[in-house]
Amino acid sequence: IPGAAQDVRAYFLTIQYWLGGTDANLVNLVRYHVDRYASGPRTVYRGQLKVGEPEVYPEVGVWHPDLPDRGLTEDERLLPSFRKRDAVGTVGVLVGRSYLLAGNSRHYEAVVRALEARNLRVMPVFASALDARPAVERYFGLRREGDAWRRERPVIDALVNLTGFSMVGGPAYNDAPAAQAVLRALDVPYLSLQTLEFQSVAEWQADPRGLNPLQATLQVAIPELDGAIAPTVFGGKGTASAEQPVPASEPLPDRVEAIADKVYKIVKLRRTPREQRKLAVVLFNFPPNAGNTGSAAYLAVFPSLQRVLAALKEQGYRVDLPESADALREAVCDGNRERYGTPASVHTRIGADDHVRREPWLREIESVWGPAPGKQLTDGSGLFVMGQQFGNVLVAVQPS
Repeated sequence: IPGAAQDVRAYFLTIQYWLGGTDANLVNLVRYHVDRYASGPRTVYRGQLKVGEPEVYPEVGVWHPDLPDRGLTEDERLLPSFRKRDAVGTVGVLVGRSYLLAGNSRHYEAVVRALEARNLRVMPVFASALDARPAVERYFGLRREGDAWRRERPVIDALVNLTGFSMVGGPAYNDAPAAQAVLRALDVPYLSLQTLEFQSVAEWQADPRGLNPLQATLQVAIPELDGAIAPTVFGGKGTASAEQPVPASEPLPDRVEAIADKVYKIVKLRRTPREQRKLAVVLFNFPPNAGNTGSAAYLAVFPSLQRVLAALKEQGYRVDLPESADALREAVCDGNRERYGTPASVHTRIGADDHVRREPWLREIESVWGPAPGKQLTDGSGLFVMGQQFGNVLVAVQPS
């Protein structure tokens, strides 16, 4: 390649090294430029360095810590759980390609292993840019038709985003309508989890706000515009030390296990026939003991709830539908309340001994409300839970 055209070649090689993102590629990027362009007192190095070719990795693909070559491949059939026949269901997982190339993937690995331990088929996928849609389209059964998306076949039962940012745009910007179009076509629960990017784990634990405002905005509020649910911190960076001068993201084991339990239950629920599913609706009741059960400004709560129950019944849920919104209101607000002297109907009673044995936050509760069972919603030996059962749907009332 003659003359200045060599600089064009150097430009494209630079991009290849940079987008490759591994430590070897970055070392060779520096060596290549020194070898080609060193000047002044460093001219002696020009043409003297050994430079490796760029390591090339898929732009879009699947990943697993047990696979060779940093775990990146384009063939989903190589995933260890791909052929799992007795799996409870399949979970799609979005991971960051740059993290994988940098070898900073212990937090990803922990989540994948925890999901697999619950007999879930796990499909971690990645895309090179800040847009996960190419990976979702290739591996999760979607087809793009202009600005619209269509699901050709069901592949996953839930989608978990481990990048901590929006599906389209990452931390740089957000295109919520574009993400919503994809999620609407997928039609599965979408969870966005958080790795601490702008705080260390110690700083996060010591901050009474938890996430600082920047992280809360970029990692919780903006992904929720896409349709994300259940934000949970699952990993973060420790404090730099001599042994670990550049801290990597580490998993928070108890939170990873809790996330895996939650995803397992979501998948299992999704695969449960609708007539067997149990639901709860909790009605607003504040200020307490003032006839405010189910009150809300400018909202007809009981007519709205009646419509929701009717829609659930039409969709196959087991619902004992009240005749009218007034009948629903009477069942919830009156019911057996006079028998117990409570603001609304009592659904069940929990014995104080059961409450003391099962409640993990008993000390904190008793420090405010006194020894169990307290003085609110109690008969002296148990606690009342207000509400009314309608088939498999419990309409509960916020405790006084």
